[in-house]
Amino acid sequence: MNPLVSFLSFCFFSLTLFPSITTATSLPPSPSVSTTTTTTTLGVTYTSPPRPFPSSTPSLPADRVLSALSSLNIHSLRLPNPDPNLIRSFAFTNTSLFLSIPNSLLPPLAANRSLAARWLYGHVLPFYPRSKISLISVGDDAVSQLSPFLLPAIRNVYLALRDLGIKKISVSTTFSFVNVITTPFPPSSGTFQEPLGELLIKPLLQFLEDTNSSFLVNLYPYNLYRINSEIPLGFALFQEHPFNFRDDLITGVRYWNLFDMMVDAVVSALAVAGHENLPVIVAETGWPSTGGDQTEVDAKLEYAEMYIRGLVGHLRSGVGTPLRKEGVSQAYIFELMDKDNVKQGTRNWGLLYANMSKKYHVEFSGCGGIGVGRVLSMHVCLVWWLLVGCFLV
Repeated sequence: MNPLVSFLSFCFFSLTLFPSITTATSLPPSPSVSTTTTTTTLGVTYTSPPRPFPSSTPSLPADRVLSALSSLNIHSLRLPNPDPNLIRSFAFTNTSLFLSIPNSLLPPLAANRSLAARWLYGHVLPFYPRSKISLISVGDDAVSQLSPFLLPAIRNVYLALRDLGIKKISVSTTFSFVNVITTPFPPSSGTFQEPLGELLIKPLLQFLEDTNSSFLVNLYPYNLYRINSEIPLGFALFQEHPFNFRDDLITGVRYWNLFDMMVDAVVSALAVAGHENLPVIVAETGWPSTGGDQTEVDAKLEYAEMYIRGLVGHLRSGVGTPLRKEGVSQAYIFELMDKDNVKQGTRNWGLLYANMSKKYHVEFSGCGGIGVGRVLSMHVCLVWWLLVGCFLV
């Protein structure tokens, strides 16, 4: 048999036999991407109903939340409005918890460290370290009238943790991409919006660097795609097409998906502010399976599954982004499950239906991806070709 025919035949056979190696994500590798891979920690958000619970929105038993995470094989959970009973249920599990303090508490927390300690006594001290609490976000997108209270509240929570002898829980806050970044393209031109950048974000970044914490951002390609008609749908959904890319003419970097473009806009903004090495955590990302109104024609189950599958494959591949080779350190999908008894016109973002049945055929475990899989597959093919050639010569 001709060695070239043997090579092509084996490549076809290997791609058929091992599809998970080559289809874990649809991101074409950039020539500038290093072969060294670092897998991002993948988590999910669970928004428990606020207390007191409305009669139409019952609290989900903690064991069902644990069961849902186990079924998805996800071990990191973000709790925007943490319930102490739920935090307690994760004691002696392998699940890492990311807690948030609501915006309404920022003014009192900023004014009094003892109130910060009181919150910690109710949500952290009784459970830590049995429950693996790793991160606390003080506020979520508090960039309006609450911004003067943000950094003082963060400092008080941080100092209250140290007063209690807890040094391994990071403290930060969460921003929304569209509210703090001037432009997503070209990514190399990304800066923080003023006057927010100079008055709030720069002092915060110094605090994060001094305390070894991370910059947290809610990053939704869906929202950016909706407000920018020039963005192709496939580019937002990690779909691989011959011309499905955008070039940053300033840096010469080519982008194959909108997620990387937005992350690198944040990385560029951090660099301009003098903190280019600060870790980035995507606190929320996702794609709705149903829209809020009839104009949201792209909020559909098929597209949501394409986005989640592409995102998971891309993060698991470990190829990072063009400007941040290690990529984001963590990313949390919004959200665990659809809401029950929601009003008509409400978006659904859940990985699971409200009855906790699976919505998507996506594998959340494993590290296969295009950055590793295609290279591995082609190496196997090349070795096989050389061996066959030697025997046939």
